[in-house]
Amino acid sequence: MAAVQRTSCPFLSSRSRKLAEYNPCIYDNGIGINIDGYDGYLTLAEYVQDFLNHLTEQPGCFETEIEQFAETLNGWVTADETLQELVELVYQQATSVPNFSYMGARLCNYLSHHLTISPQSGNFRQLLLQRCQSEYKNRDEATKGDETTRKQFHAFVLFLAELYLNLEIKGTKGQVTRAEILQEGLRELLNALFSNPVDNNLICAVKLLKLTGSVLEDAWKEKGKNDMEEMIQRIENVVLDANCSRDVKHMLLKLVELRSSNWGRVHGTSPRTEATPENDPNYFMNEPTFYTPDGVPFTAADPGILMTLMTRWIQKLKKHMKNSKTEGRKAFVPK
Repeated sequence: MAAVQRTSCPFLSSRSRKLAEYNPCIYDNGIGINIDGYDGYLTLAEYVQDFLNHLTEQPGCFETEIEQFAETLNGWVTADETLQELVELVYQQATSVPNFSYMGARLCNYLSHHLTISPQSGNFRQLLLQRCQSEYKNRDEATKGDETTRKQFHAFVLFLAELYLNLEIKGTKGQVTRAEILQEGLRELLNALFSNPVDNNLICAVKLLKLTGSVLEDAWKEKGKNDMEEMIQRIENVVLDANCSRDVKHMLLKLVELRSSNWGRVHGTSPRTEATPENDPNYFMNEPTFYTPDGVPFTAADPGILMTLMTRWIQKLKKHMKNSKTEGRKAFVPK
């Protein structure tokens, strides 16, 4: 049984706060979270779900509250079953809540590096990839399924894309790379979507390529592969032969046009070099375009997508400012 641990939880929901009688402190005794002033416990599912909902509503709180969240989990998630439950909770939130895929991927990256439990069944990252694999295996059936099935599958596809961009893998020499298994998976997901060219499958493919196209092409070129050329050829064949709507065909042609302009980049940034405002003119502007289920582009007036874009820009600004301050301090250190 884990040692009793006192933790401040500013993100607890109104339900949890009512139980706590406005006292935002908890005790973790390894079974559940005991809240001061209430003779009862919050389960792991309730505690984690409160935090996920909190991040959904206030994504800007990620930087200030994620460390404490992970610390609490390290005192609680000490068995295979609880780790599996945690993975499933995060996965479900990231694939069922609109605009949470990006934040979910960032959360997964942080937990994969900061959760200390590593049972024989696999650590957080391994179990997460196994969960994604179970969904990935059904890709061909999902693209042919009914509207509800396809909608759920498309949410998974976009979460996997965000995971590819945000999940950092540390190599044996300390270098940070992306998960190559996800790169290969995204290619096969694109093939599945283009093999069943109904409108919503094609819209999902457009979203996926606008989000990851430049990174995927850089990675494939580095290996001497021409996979992106093959994808563009498939798109052109769909435009010529598929019975999709005129609006979707227009979206596909705009995607081809975007790729011909190097994905809108002024110049290519090496995939091994971290982009900064100094070496990438598109640092604050090269964001993906999003569409409604009907294929209509989101505008800045849409609160959901605006929040997602603002969150990304704010995180980039914070990271750049932090790095700038660090470099400034180093410059004034006496030799």
